[in-house]
Amino acid sequence: MADTSTQSIQVHAPLDRVAAVISDFPRYPEWAEAMKQVEVLEEYEDGYAYRVRFVIDAGVMADDYTLEYAYADDLSRVEWHLIEPSKTQKSQRGSYDLVEGADGTTTVTYTLEVELSIGMLGMFRRKAEKMIMDTALKQLKRRVESLQS
Repeated sequence: MADTSTQSIQVHAPLDRVAAVISDFPRYPEWAEAMKQVEVLEEYEDGYAYRVRFVIDAGVMADDYTLEYAYADDLSRVEWHLIEPSKTQKSQRGSYDLVEGADGTTTVTYTLEVELSIGMLGMFRRKAEKMIMDTALKQLKRRVESLQS
């Protein structure tokens, strides 16, 4: 059974800059440590990625999987789901929700629901999810804020 986890972080950048980093999949290996290869397989007519293949190696877990993406018109939400089971995942659904503040910052809320193919005690799974989400949000924040001009 899949559990849903949610975490938020404030990024010192406008929504459009945060959305640009989130949707620039080929550059993920430059800033997301576990991402070894990211390949856009298919795009929408507007150029945003529709299907994206990921090869990850997070030390304790390595995987190769493909996600399908959908975007809100104003890019305030980017959501995805796993197309077919992978070596370690039965299912994955997730989203980034972006809310721009009046001060030019953006609150990013990351929601992730993963059902693993391998058994893992609930306590360890929750700890792993928290670490993955915490790392992903901190790396996203660092990348977006490092690109400011």
